[in-house]
Amino acid sequence: MKKLINDPANYVDEMLDGLCLAHPGLVRVGSDRRAIARNTAIRQGKVGIVSGGGSGHLPLFTGYVGEGLLDACAIGNVFEGPTINSCQDAIAAANGGAGVLCLFGNYGGDRMNFEMASEFAAMDNIEIRTVLGTDDIASAAPQEAHKRRGVAGLIFAYKTAGALAEQGADLDAVAAIAQKTVDRTRTIGVALSSCQIPGAAVPNVTIADDEIEMGMGIHGEPGIWRKKVRPADELVDEMIAMLLAERPQGASRVSILVNSLGSTPFEELFILYRRAARQLDAVGLSVARPLIGPYVTSMEMGGASISLCFLDDEIETLLAAPADCPFWRVD
Repeated sequence: MKKLINDPANYVDEMLDGLCLAHPGLVRVGSDRRAIARNTAIRQGKVGIVSGGGSGHLPLFTGYVGEGLLDACAIGNVFEGPTINSCQDAIAAANGGAGVLCLFGNYGGDRMNFEMASEFAAMDNIEIRTVLGTDDIASAAPQEAHKRRGVAGLIFAYKTAGALAEQGADLDAVAAIAQKTVDRTRTIGVALSSCQIPGAAVPNVTIADDEIEMGMGIHGEPGIWRKKVRPADELVDEMIAMLLAERPQGASRVSILVNSLGSTPFEELFILYRRAARQLDAVGLSVARPLIGPYVTSMEMGGASISLCFLDDEIETLLAAPADCPFWRVD
């Protein structure tokens, strides 16, 4: 697979250099410069919000550092969790004396390193709360929802937690809104083709030209079925039905994210959104603040995911609050 890169070993660092040059509101911090922070010091008394994960998913994770969203982010190599040092650097950059919320996807390596970094932070008297993104319904049954992976729906929690922190809420309140947003968000994806890690000899997984896989993870984790390609409307109907099977009682409004996994164009995303909006309307759900585009990718993977964030008044208000980062602006 052809890629526009230099030495694969420098892929992440060269990418981060370019990101910060293009967006001077971001800076690389820490001894190994594998944490991204805002270029202005955090406001004293504000709760800091930190995320982290492997490279290869832009705009997730580092792309959401900005006003009303994340304060800092630890970044690892492609599809590898950030190091303990990077997590510590991100926490330090986000410490304004009011505690730090660590908000990241539910993956073993990320959990382990953030846990250790949090223990070190506690020695420096930095209070930490942790909330895990667990929105991928393909990765575990509802009764084991705590085992689910975090995928595209994580950005809704970035937005609500970030907005509440900007308003001056305390650490417990910021952690609570992040957890509530996670609890009310569900995601399902469909993959058409794989990606290939820079320097690897073969793609992550192989999907035949006439096949699709429902529920594949953003690192190529196995999905729930693989079949022949089907029309977009049939796929959306199945995806929406699976998401609505876990609709919270009383939910009447929803925000939807139709997300490209990397190479799927806007045109196809709008075809998916067209059908999804009709299906949501048919079951009495009104849509607020739809998001369509590449918000969480897996490099050049073909396919898309649909996330539903079931709204209440608090979540909807916070989603509408101002925010500004390189890939998401709310006025």
